[in-house]
Amino acid sequence: METNLFSPLLIREVRLKNRLVMSPMQQYSSPDGLVGPWHLVHLGSRAVGGVGLIITEATAVTPQGRNTLFDTGLWNEAQVAAWRPIVQFVQAQGAKIAVQLWHTGGKGSHAHPAAGFHYISPAEGGWITKSASAVSLDKQHTAEALTVAEIQTLVADFAVGAQRAVAAGFDAIELHAGHGYLFHQFYSALANHRHDEYGGSFENRIRLLVETVDAIRAVIPAGMPLLVRLSAVDFSEEEHAWHLADSVRLTAVLQQHGVDVVTASAGGFGMPDKAKVVPLYQVPYAERIKADTGILTGAVGLITTPEQANTLITSGQADLVLLARELLRDPYFPLRAAQDLHLEASAPVPYLRAFPGLNR
Repeated sequence: METNLFSPLLIREVRLKNRLVMSPMQQYSSPDGLVGPWHLVHLGSRAVGGVGLIITEATAVTPQGRNTLFDTGLWNEAQVAAWRPIVQFVQAQGAKIAVQLWHTGGKGSHAHPAAGFHYISPAEGGWITKSASAVSLDKQHTAEALTVAEIQTLVADFAVGAQRAVAAGFDAIELHAGHGYLFHQFYSALANHRHDEYGGSFENRIRLLVETVDAIRAVIPAGMPLLVRLSAVDFSEEEHAWHLADSVRLTAVLQQHGVDVVTASAGGFGMPDKAKVVPLYQVPYAERIKADTGILTGAVGLITTPEQANTLITSGQADLVLLARELLRDPYFPLRAAQDLHLEASAPVPYLRAFPGLNR
């Protein structure tokens, strides 16, 4: 039988009912890093709508790992308790849920987007940001370079965050290693100008991410999937920019260290040519990484129709399809897609009248 958008997928011991994934999207609605009713409705409605996997917005492992004062966190037990009912509701709808753990590194300490998203100093309630090197990543302030001791503390922070994710009941963990944030600041030479064991060579620049993967794998259940979102390319013509071949090489290493899925996004230090930002424009990254390494991949990038999503799976270009803005516009995209494609899926009993023909 042909694998399609609504074929199940087993990743370690977690079985997804279909290949549709809700992509992480920041909500800026979490004072003190706490999730609440907004997140229950935001994530829960997409679970009711039929996605196979929800990946939460990027969730900081330390207060200084946030981009704004309103990002979600997993650095204390109150946050674990706040996540539990949301995780349980999503799972009760037949979906699985992963938490995306992150640290913004030198890109953090910003005001809420509604207040202009400008850098806020420690005197204004912000914090000193630290990165691989002393660089300006937001064109507003210069981050400090992390010491080796601070880097090792961050690895431990991620491991503790992963343990909290397990305690909250999450099915999987994703590391946000793209979009110009901490891990990307290390593996891309555009931001990493170090000359120690965390800089210079390819092996040194990927060291922080690999060490973090090892630390997390050591503290989570063997059957729990570990995902990584990469920026497959830097969108830069500079000599030392990160390229797709580098992502293939990094993915092969991550596989050896227990990563199960790579989502191939892009950018963070540069912007793509606007003329090339068209539907499916980032899919070739996932396709190349999958072809060259054999790892499960997730495709992103202006995927808006059931036909596009299904073709990505039936063609073997990717194993998962991640939707962001389309799921904001239509939380029930999966149910509509199953109906339009005449594929088997289930709808909640109260919604069956809206989606006639779907199987229970």
